Amino acid sequence: MLRSLHMKLVMIMVLLILSLMTVVGAFLINSVMAFYLEDFYTQMSNVFSRESLTRDLTTATPGEEDGAQAILNILEAYYGELGLDGYSRTLFILDGETGEYLAGNNDEAGKNLSYDSSNLMHALTYREDASNPNIAADYMDVAVTLERGGSPYVIYVLDNKSTVNSLISQMFVLILEALVFGLVISILLSFLLSKTMIIPIQRLTEGAMRVAHGDFSRKIQVASRDEIGVLTDTFNDMAGQLRDTLGQVENERNKLDTLFLHMTDGVVAFSREGEVIHSNPAAEEMLGRAITDEATYEELFGDLCPLEDVIQAPDYLEEERQEGERFLQLLLAPFDRDRQGGVLVVLHDVTQQRKNQEMQREFVANVSHELRTPLTNIRSYAETLSDSAGELPPATEKKFLGVILNESDRMTHIVQDLLTLSRFDSGKDELHLVRFPFDVAVQDLYNAVYMEAQRHDHKMKLRLEPDLPTIVADRERVLQVMMNIVSNSIKYTPNGGHILVSAGREGDRVWMQVDDDGIGIPAKDRPRIFERFYRVDKARSRQSGGTGLGLSIAKEIVDRHEGVLELVDREGPGLSMRMELKIEGPSHV
Repeated sequence: MLRSLHMKLVMIMVLLILSLMTVVGAFLINSVMAFYLEDFYTQMSNVFSRESLTRDLTTATPGEEDGAQAILNILEAYYGELGLDGYSRTLFILDGETGEYLAGNNDEAGKNLSYDSSNLMHALTYREDASNPNIAADYMDVAVTLERGGSPYVIYVLDNKSTVNSLISQMFVLILEALVFGLVISILLSFLLSKTMIIPIQRLTEGAMRVAHGDFSRKIQVASRDEIGVLTDTFNDMAGQLRDTLGQVENERNKLDTLFLHMTDGVVAFSREGEVIHSNPAAEEMLGRAITDEATYEELFGDLCPLEDVIQAPDYLEEERQEGERFLQLLLAPFDRDRQGGVLVVLHDVTQQRKNQEMQREFVANVSHELRTPLTNIRSYAETLSDSAGELPPATEKKFLGVILNESDRMTHIVQDLLTLSRFDSGKDELHLVRFPFDVAVQDLYNAVYMEAQRHDHKMKLRLEPDLPTIVADRERVLQVMMNIVSNSIKYTPNGGHILVSAGREGDRVWMQVDDDGIGIPAKDRPRIFERFYRVDKARSRQSGGTGLGLSIAKEIVDRHEGVLELVDREGPGLSMRMELKIEGPSHV
């Protein structure tokens, strides 16, 4: 581009000089030619219009024998004024009737005289003076007619323009020299001008190339305040605006990419032809397969709804699909209709919602069942007492009243457990943190349940590590958890079993673990033991007075203490339950 622009400027300057010199040369040549024509005819007119000369030329002397020679002799005195030199400008005296050459200042030229001149032919034909200029002819001439001594003559002055042509040739050479000099100057000036113009343009080009490659680090120096300087300044401003805009776009794109990659919902975008445009890892995880560029809409979602129906849908379409154990809610919607866009599929995992709904139904059913059983017993025994008032033995009435009281206590425990869970869920149940010895609490627990274990013929042992620290916790809640764990071991361990209660310290935590050799919990039920109302053996649980809420409440209490309550894997029959608590209590209450 630099070389091309140089050549363009040079050619423009050369053509400008050539055009100018051509016009000037033509004007000068025409002006010189016109000047010489006018000067020639003016000279001729000034000389031949004189009365004295006319009188001398027309008056013959007595005894004159050669009129033509006499005329020539008279005109010799006017050679200077007529500019006659016998070479370029010649004088001829011709016979007025025949046109024969009679005398002149160049006899050789007179003998070879051509009669092509219109002025000469006019004078010979009409015997009138003729001095009409012909700028196109290669000569200038004047024909003057006169009569002397009764004989007609024609004075013919012919100029072959050799002087004019010589002058024009010299002028042409001068014009050529001026043209060459002008071309040299114009080329130098054009290079200088082009350099002045191209350096800023070259800088602009380099700057534009840097911007095109994403480099906005350098500004172009503004060397002048002309149009190119204003353009350079504007380009710098534009590059700055472009840099800021691209930065904002990049920032937004990074945000969208991060959101797209890490969002929990799956997203798959398809072109109008059904080809995959974008997909995120969540979509691959939910569908349980890799989504490659070769995947199509028909392959992934064609069984739910045809692609064309989604594209033509006025709004989004909603579908559901089950992938293994997952329940997926799919929203299918067209995008960018004006630009012939495609289809966007959003996958939302509603597995937990379905589980929650199922748990809610089970919860309502369990609560209804748990409350209906004691209510039925209470009503049955109360109706019996009412219908047989005064007829039943006192011992039987006392037994029936005892059943009613036990069932009422059972209902009260269920309601209290439900209220406890409700307070946990609403966040209204606050922990009352105090500092107390952990080993003393475990010892108190052991003492409280020892007699119950003896009634079942269990061999119960306590193993405490020495120097257990005091901890910060809600003592009553912690004892409630401990009691629940140990009570479950006592309940679900057949009579004559073995139960070990141990406690110790590990880092910044204390732990208590209860090991038994009871019926244990099957592997398939272990992940669900902390769910509300979940019981491994429902019949045996009800028989032993369980509601399926104890471990749920215990788990909630330990979680609020930022502790751990879990089953410990072990070999052999039985179960191991472990509780860990922070020594300094929860960090947030």
